[in-house]
Amino acid sequence: MTTRLRIDRLGAQGDGVADTEAGAVYVPFALPGELATVAVEADRGTLIAVVEPSAARVEPACRHFGECGGCALQHLDPPAYLAWKRDKLVAALASRGLEVEVGETVACEPGARRRAVFSARRTAQALLFGYNRAATHRLVSIEECPILVPRIPASFAALRELAALVCATDKTFRIAVSDTESGLDIAVSGAGKTGEKARRAAADFAIRQGFSRLALDGEVLIAPRPPQISIGGAVVGPPVGGFLQAVAAIETVIAASVVSHLGHNKIRRAADLFCGVGTFALRLAERAEILAVENDAAALAALDRGFRHADGLKRITTEKRDLFRRPLTTKELNRFDALVFDPPRAGAEAQARQIAISDVPRVAAVSCNPATLARDLRILVDGGYRLVEVTPFDQFLWSAHVEAVALLEKPAKKRR
Repeated sequence: MTTRLRIDRLGAQGDGVADTEAGAVYVPFALPGELATVAVEADRGTLIAVVEPSAARVEPACRHFGECGGCALQHLDPPAYLAWKRDKLVAALASRGLEVEVGETVACEPGARRRAVFSARRTAQALLFGYNRAATHRLVSIEECPILVPRIPASFAALRELAALVCATDKTFRIAVSDTESGLDIAVSGAGKTGEKARRAAADFAIRQGFSRLALDGEVLIAPRPPQISIGGAVVGPPVGGFLQAVAAIETVIAASVVSHLGHNKIRRAADLFCGVGTFALRLAERAEILAVENDAAALAALDRGFRHADGLKRITTEKRDLFRRPLTTKELNRFDALVFDPPRAGAEAQARQIAISDVPRVAAVSCNPATLARDLRILVDGGYRLVEVTPFDQFLWSAHVEAVALLEKPAKKRR
């Protein structure tokens, strides 16, 4: 059914939402206040035309917007977009009864994201390379991507050629690309059983293109210039397919906030939980001895190598541990003057329950999921912690995702 709808608000994923008598209808690429012609099927709408555009509507930055599923909100002007991200965090905190001053969203500039995961598939006509259309498995080939650091889009043609060299399947496979200080780090997965001749050709091609490393299904095929990233004063070689903060500039600002809070007073020992390759540990080690805990052995090994080759850092001890199943106990936590935790989207409920009844004076919580962050903060506040401030960060430009940092302290009179 095609009809005209007035868009009332933005939904959690950035879709325009029309509240009708039959219920909410979600319309991608529509904005609040707009009158739009929409093809409606159940609770989903396809935008046909904008009859009365919002004053906040702007021209998208990318020719693929609306077709590619990578971005949801290129058509919303920056002030309204940043306010919407802040509102998502405010609403999540309010849902848990948390009252705290929430800062303005720290903006992310275009051309700053240093990692992306692309899809590729061979068809009878061509080798497709790009992103999936939103909520589908249909691959959209792309020629540009303004969110990425320029070196990645500049290599799209080479990445397509590489995909064609290693492809040994008719299924869709993935190509993860990270921009490092020594070149593009590329990890291909699911491309099928690549033959020896194709592997040699791909390795030679990677060398000619100046790629830092090429891996197939976790196996390093060639690494002519092993990838490196700087974290504070240390240099780290990330593991194949390992997690990196998406935007280096935003990582620096987040880390500065965490380090400033945790190091407000002289600290001797601190913990970095879900530490990854040491985003916080390697910076905090300039001030204190650190216990870095993570379940990914490769990430811990990269952190340890970075620490051992850096100058002027206090001791970092690493521990491989599944903090979901076996969180640090209150007794273990009470050795520390401060801690930071930065879990996956699922949050850190079990660990938060132990922190809540600990004596750790200062805590920083970092999260890419406002809902699980709010849940974990509620646990900490119920345990006697005070929320000092919460700040949203736009690390995932033009998407519905928002990063946040919460800073907490436990007044001495409430410590157990």
